[in-house]
Amino acid sequence: MVYTKEPTVYPYDSFNAEEDGIALRSAMKGFGTDEDTIIEILANRSNAQRQKIADYFANDLSRDLIDDLKSELGGHFEDVIVAMVRPPTEYLCKQLKKAMEGMGTNEDTLVEIICSKDSKEINDLVQAYEEMYDRPLAEHLCGETSGELRRLLTFIVTGTRDISNKVDSALAREQAQQLFEAGEDKFGTDESVFTKILGKENFNQLRQIFEEYKEVSGNTIEQALRSELDGDLLEAMLAIVECVQSPPAFFAKRLYKSVHGAGTDDDTLIRIIVSRSEIDLGAIKTEFERIYDKTLESYVKGETSGDYKKALLALIK
Repeated sequence: MVYTKEPTVYPYDSFNAEEDGIALRSAMKGFGTDEDTIIEILANRSNAQRQKIADYFANDLSRDLIDDLKSELGGHFEDVIVAMVRPPTEYLCKQLKKAMEGMGTNEDTLVEIICSKDSKEINDLVQAYEEMYDRPLAEHLCGETSGELRRLLTFIVTGTRDISNKVDSALAREQAQQLFEAGEDKFGTDESVFTKILGKENFNQLRQIFEEYKEVSGNTIEQALRSELDGDLLEAMLAIVECVQSPPAFFAKRLYKSVHGAGTDDDTLIRIIVSRSEIDLGAIKTEFERIYDKTLESYVKGETSGDYKKALLALIK
């Protein structure tokens, strides 16, 4: 099944970079800041249009839009607005770097960003990361992760995933058999077989492999993974399976985890809502309500406040 992409943010039909630029500058000048105007403009423009506004700031006003926003805003509201103004790939690169900085590594963030991407998206990330930080993403990942998780993530970012999107049904049955023999059909697990197949094949081929696996094993690939793997590698493999089958369901579950329980994982909440708003946030909203019988909006309202809440709800629509 190929899912229908359903954005919540579209290009604004009557877009005028100069008008928006002047309005934003006015909202940040003088005493106090007009947060509502900032939200109204930026949440209703595509990222490409926001880049044109940033160009207007740079070329016509000799100002940096992000610097101006940072000087006027604060807290998580600032995080949302600045995330919206950055080019999408640059924003995700910053999130990857943040996940690997300091003490400890946020493997969940690495898995969410890397395992959910197709070949082209990965190539864009890899190229942008090296341009921004003068360091290969694969090298940074190698230094911050270990074991089979490191092997899987570096496997994906070094561009080994097939880009053809073609399906070879006979090969898919062979690969399903290989997965079965590497896991359920033996004592112990040969994790490298799972890493090689799930990290290398295109999403259409993987979808066929997972169908074949049910025929070979009698179990779903998720059941097999849960019985054979654990820890971060299991989470990474499940992320790939879910993104092959239904990206909206994967991101809906990530959003639920970010707002459910003690405290809110604001980084994840902001990252998914901003980065998926022009892709499939509408479909994610639908899946969220289907799975949890409560709307995403209601959770966001309960977990956030003030302008931060307004900005997120403006993107969720």
